[in-house]
Amino acid sequence: MGYGLIHQKGSKIELITMGVLKLGGYSNHPMKLKKIFERTLSLIDEYKPDEMSLEAPFFGKNVQSMLKLGRAQGVAMAAGLYRDVPIFEYAPRKIKMAVTGKGTASKEQVAAMLKNMVVFQEVQEFLDATDGLAAAVCHYLQKNPSVEGESYTGWKSFVSKNPKRVK
Repeated sequence: MGYGLIHQKGSKIELITMGVLKLGGYSNHPMKLKKIFERTLSLIDEYKPDEMSLEAPFFGKNVQSMLKLGRAQGVAMAAGLYRDVPIFEYAPRKIKMAVTGKGTASKEQVAAMLKNMVVFQEVQEFLDATDGLAAAVCHYLQKNPSVEGESYTGWKSFVSKNPKRVK
C-alpha cells in the first residue's frame, strides 16, 4: 500500500512524506488488514491531515485480488473515518488524468509528472508510493481547479501557464 502526504502553501504543494507499507511478511490476510489500519491511524495521528483521498476500487480480471484490494481500501477508509478525517475517492483514470493529462498513463509516467510537481528522489520501489501521492495531488487539483482566476484544461495547460510553480 502506497501513501503520500502533501501540504498546500498558497498555490503550491509540498511533499510531507511518502512511502510504502510492505505486507509481504504476512501470509494471513486479516493480519495484513490490521497492519493497514494501524499504519493509516499512525500516519493520521502523526501528521493530522485535514482530508484523505483514496483511489477508488477498480474492476480487475482476478476476482480474489479485487476483493482483497477492496478490503484493504475499506480498512484504510475506516481508519480515516475513525479519526473523523473526511474521505474522498477518485477513480484510477481520474487520478492519472489529473496528474498527467492522460487517463491511461503508466505508473512510471505518473511518477515522472509528480516529480515535476513535488520534489522527491524517484526510486523504483516508490511506484506504489507515487500512486498514493497521485491521489493526494488529484484531490488538491480537484479542489483548486484554477489559480488566481485562471482555468486549465489539463496538466500541460497548467505547466505552460505556470512554469515557476512547478518545481
